[in-house]
Amino acid sequence: MDQISAEGTQDRMQRLVAVRPRLVSFARLQLRDLARAEDAVQEAIEAAIEKDDTFAGRSGYETWVFGILKYKILDALRAQRREGWWQPLDEELDEAAIDRQFQKSGRWEQEARPSNWGNPETTLHSERFWQIFDLCMTALPDTAARVFSLRELMGLSAEDICRETGLKQNNCWVILHRARLRLRACIERDWLTEKA
Repeated sequence: MDQISAEGTQDRMQRLVAVRPRLVSFARLQLRDLARAEDAVQEAIEAAIEKDDTFAGRSGYETWVFGILKYKILDALRAQRREGWWQPLDEELDEAAIDRQFQKSGRWEQEARPSNWGNPETTLHSERFWQIFDLCMTALPDTAARVFSLRELMGLSAEDICRETGLKQNNCWVILHRARLRLRACIERDWLTEKA
């Protein structure tokens, strides 16, 4: 192995160590069990190390590892269902709470209107933003956090989420909307207040 290749591998190993807590947090949110989350993360890290030479650099290295973890989590969720350990998500419907956010015309109520977050690119590269995001995710109710993660972080369609969780599609969309509203409020409270 030449010097440049060895340095690249060492850099990626350090990045794996650095991203591991976020991987575990994400897996635990989905699997609802620390031991199962640790197992899924370990499998994802092992796969990343084994397939290191296939990393093409079309995305960030951490994004690539999260992609591997996504499939390990889906495998673990299916295994939970086969083993009878699966806990279906509770039905959560509170359409009145959503309706209170909007006027009859469909526009935001003044007090519910989103704040200006500034430059999205700058925000997404801020480590502090991601720390606050992780804290806000853990503050969400389990169902909202799981459904949001499956949709927005793992990229599953609503149909796939319903198949995996046993939710009805209408309920899935309501839960997603509520999760987004709560995340936005939490991030605005902690991130934007801190920036100011």
